[in-house]
Amino acid sequence: MAKDAITLAWNDMRRRHFATAIKRLESKSEVYEDNFEYYLILGIACLYVGDIGAASSYLQMARRIRLTDTRLLLAQAAIFLRRGDSARAIQYYLEIKENDPGNKTADAALAFIRVHGDYDTICRWVDTGRIEQFYPPLGFNPDKVALIVAPLIAAILGVAVVLFAFHRGQKYPAYREDLSQLELSSDERSDAKESDLTNQTYKYILSNKDIVRKYNDALKYFQLHRDNASQIEINRILNSDASLAIKQKARILAGYLEIPDFDTITDVPSYADVTAETPLYIDCWVDWGGKISNAVTYDNGTFTCDLLVGDETLSNYDGSVSVHFDSPRDFDGSSYVQILGQIAYEGGKWYLKGRSVYQKVKK
Repeated sequence: MAKDAITLAWNDMRRRHFATAIKRLESKSEVYEDNFEYYLILGIACLYVGDIGAASSYLQMARRIRLTDTRLLLAQAAIFLRRGDSARAIQYYLEIKENDPGNKTADAALAFIRVHGDYDTICRWVDTGRIEQFYPPLGFNPDKVALIVAPLIAAILGVAVVLFAFHRGQKYPAYREDLSQLELSSDERSDAKESDLTNQTYKYILSNKDIVRKYNDALKYFQLHRDNASQIEINRILNSDASLAIKQKARILAGYLEIPDFDTITDVPSYADVTAETPLYIDCWVDWGGKISNAVTYDNGTFTCDLLVGDETLSNYDGSVSVHFDSPRDFDGSSYVQILGQIAYEGGKWYLKGRSVYQKVKK
């Protein structure tokens, strides 16, 4: 079966035939316009051959499509490291660690910068090629290892075939944790409303049928990796006249929801949605963009700012929200920024607990 150019180019890369990979991909520029993998592989190939200008250009094209891919961040960090811009490289490596805490390449690069990060040493490592150990890993070169590992590969493939056949025989969906213990019992389904409403006020008054449906929706959205949608249904139940037993299960379910990144976040509420009905969106995640104002770094290392939510020129301005970070952040206040944060509520006001930031790197 014929292989596509991207697959063939990656095979070239693994064999360290970088010029071949570049030539192969550049001949397909019209076919792969706006394709992330195309620009990423071209950028990495150019980085390995030392064409840093072309590498930067292709990687910037890739970053416009996807923000937090580890290979992309490693390549861009390596470019800054080659230039001796250790501070900017560190920012990228820390972003990698946020999204991929166990990344060994980022760990090694940070250790190198900490011990040998002076400009003269970096120049020598660039000259000798040792800097390549901080580039996105390519894996083993199959041309060099084929003769050595062929018997081992045969054994592994045999095991893989057996495991594959075993798993094909199993009937299960690609779901997350098994939360069958959180499904409602027959008693909970038939008696879903709180019985004692004395001195109680609820934002949402739901029927027995609605409570069961909303809770089941929360479970369904969790299994579909739509954690924001699940959180919204959990909040609706917690602010309703649902029974204490169902609310307790809803709180347990909330503990299984994961922290998203810029690439995986779904069902993002709008600023208007949150303003109009804040309790429904507490603990949901957003990736809003806009401009920064009133930035303050405190003595304890925390950082706050106001995000003016809107488009790049603020010609469409939604409103302002306070953002709190646990660590210092460095923004270009004049440029558009995207912030990944979790909606929180305290002292009668809602705000964002900031986690990650994306701002285009100026050339």
